[in-house]
Amino acid sequence: MFDVLVLGGGFAGLWSAAAATRLLRAHETGPAAHSVALLTPHPDLVLRPRLYQADPARLRVPLDRVLGPVGVRRVAATATAVDTARRRVTATAADGSRTEVAYRRLVLATGSAVVRPELPGAALLHDIDTLPAAVRLEEHLRALPEAPDGPGRWTAVVVGAGFTGLEIATELVGRLRATAAPYGAADEVRVVLVERAEVIGAGLGAAARPVITRALDELGIERRPGTTVTGLDERAVRLSDGSALPARTAVWTAGMRASALTAQIPAPRDAMGRLAVDAGLRVRGVAGVYAAGDTAAAAAEGGRTVLQSCQHATPLGKVAGHNAAADLLGLPPVDFASDPYSTCLDLGAAGAVATSGWDRTLREGPEGFAKELKRAINETWISPPLDDPRELLRQADHRVSQRRPAPSPA
Repeated sequence: MFDVLVLGGGFAGLWSAAAATRLLRAHETGPAAHSVALLTPHPDLVLRPRLYQADPARLRVPLDRVLGPVGVRRVAATATAVDTARRRVTATAADGSRTEVAYRRLVLATGSAVVRPELPGAALLHDIDTLPAAVRLEEHLRALPEAPDGPGRWTAVVVGAGFTGLEIATELVGRLRATAAPYGAADEVRVVLVERAEVIGAGLGAAARPVITRALDELGIERRPGTTVTGLDERAVRLSDGSALPARTAVWTAGMRASALTAQIPAPRDAMGRLAVDAGLRVRGVAGVYAAGDTAAAAAEGGRTVLQSCQHATPLGKVAGHNAAADLLGLPPVDFASDPYSTCLDLGAAGAVATSGWDRTLREGPEGFAKELKRAINETWISPPLDDPRELLRQADHRVSQRRPAPSPA
């Protein structure tokens, strides 16, 4: 039996395990140490916010080099069932063997998944929701030079003009051109953004919209607002307006839903499947169970609810892990308090745009400020320390923000 069992090896899960370990270590008085385990089928933390970038296989961090030095045990299996009455999790290993894992306190941090559509040819849709999916897209793009010539060979259709859709669409322009250029086909690259709403980037704020529009114009990205995909085959993507776009590449980015494991917890859930939690991230009405990251419908500042994002997953994980350990120790819980909400949207070779607050006020700065900020977030801020137990436990304190002073371009 583990004292604290964390399900999920993403940002929320990693920081839950680290925070629980930090508090338990601080209150150990005898030789018998408390046990913390992370149950995940994957050996790495995937830097999921970066999966729109080229060469995604490199965008991962070995969990054992982050959590191993502080004594967190990694259980290499997939959680398939949760019995909160018996405090048992059914886990399936890669070889198909099944076992039950007992816990005293549980943190559910199994994340979310893109909601893939049911339409003709849906199996041909790519996404960048997971590392394997992003790698498959990379391999597909690299294979385009060997694909049969013809219309749409260098055309990509991106479905969904939210945060993920805009980042992959703007990045694909450069990735496709780099692939096509040795074959004299860089000018044939075409990226089309398809969006059901009438406005591109509707949820990203009115202040950011002109910046986004200029970037899309600069990169030559076509827009089809008020439209969705009705089907596709290996040569074309069919749209709801009756048109067909010759294209060999289609990427789906629309819609997210919390892990299906949340349905096994006897608690209220929101429209995205996220569990209702109290201020300390304990699942309402379920003893000994906490939720963090994309599985938790936690309160943010100003009466809002957190978004399914790395920005919220990390602090949620710290508080959930801390409180799971505090519950064991008989200590009072701490309340989750999110950092002020902000966004930083990568726009490929056209730069980036940063906003602050839920009203998404444009963050002004020197030329290139937003791009440098995005680079700092992606390449430094979101990565946990490797082989450094002292620094990991320092950062695992729920009072320590992952945010750092915004960089200024050179």
